[in-house]
Amino acid sequence: MACFKFTYTLLFIFVFAIAANAQITYGKITYERKTNLFKKYKDDNVKEWLDDDEKTKVDIFELYFNDTASVFKPQETGLKEKMSWATSRNTTYQNYKTQKKLAIKSVWGEGVYIEDTIATRQWKITGSKRKIAGYDCRKAIWQMNDSTRIYVWYTDAIISVAGPENFQGLPGAILGLATEDGGVIYFAKTVEIIKPNLDTVMPQKGKNKIYTPAELKTKLEKDFGKSPWGKALIKEIFSW
Repeated sequence: MACFKFTYTLLFIFVFAIAANAQITYGKITYERKTNLFKKYKDDNVKEWLDDDEKTKVDIFELYFNDTASVFKPQETGLKEKMSWATSRNTTYQNYKTQKKLAIKSVWGEGVYIEDTIATRQWKITGSKRKIAGYDCRKAIWQMNDSTRIYVWYTDAIISVAGPENFQGLPGAILGLATEDGGVIYFAKTVEIIKPNLDTVMPQKGKNKIYTPAELKTKLEKDFGKSPWGKALIKEIFSW
């Protein structure tokens, strides 16, 4: 009996060790994004039409991924959204084999299609760690420009390089992201180990006009570049 118990204990430890070290190669991550509208719209007049309890807008997104591609998209609820104009809800498909991406950017409530190559960013991986959605994560930093850094937290338990929006390129999936001023924050709420059919969730081009980033920027600057709101829109679309 003692020998049986010893063997059972060893088997349990062996199985547990395999499970603990198993890496996830596909699934669905649900993110909550919080946007501080006081920080996004820095004009002092913003407080005249936004109350303190409205300054933080919450949006929910879903990331479907496998080891070669990912689709990041807004969660569809069918409910009428309050202040839908205040934040963008973009969709991004990234193919890590071809290094190509297709994005649908929100422009005045309309989806605009952009094709481009996947961005290459120089990440600085730090020793800082935290737990997000039950996963141990490590912090990395991207110096976006001279005055702004982006902080992310990734887990090597999920070997996909995917993340929110078009962020990617780390040794594991990005479960958290924050701008340096805390104006925009993404955090994963759940991770589901399901095998997604990316063909059913990826954006379809259809008959829509497809822009390069340079083409779209030129068009937007021509159409809206003289107004403060137009300039803010262009800056947001091409912020990362």
